[in-house]
Amino acid sequence: MEDLEAGSLEYKIVREFSADLKKEFREEDNKMMKVAELKRIEQRNGTMEEFIQEFRRVARDSEYEERLLVEKFKQGMNKVVRKKLMGVKRPSRSIEQ
Repeated sequence: MEDLEAGSLEYKIVREFSADLKKEFREEDNKMMKVAELKRIEQRNGTMEEFIQEFRRVARDSEYEERLLVEKFKQGMNKVVRKKLMGVKRPSRSIEQ
């Protein structure tokens, strides 16, 4: 899109332009959906392993940095588990920890 706006990219076929435009918006929409889904994801009554798998699936294309992902992960955890982890002397710095 930046190349097109700068005038350094030309399309000879409208269909080609339309396909590229749709692709660009689809990718951006997908990122926004992942971010929204990250805000809503919760462990509830599922196992920690199920929550981790689901969280990783959603986080994969969110482009969130690791630190923010850890915060979102903690927020979505079961409250009892989260309280126990908060009492640990050395807090986790990654989801794996």
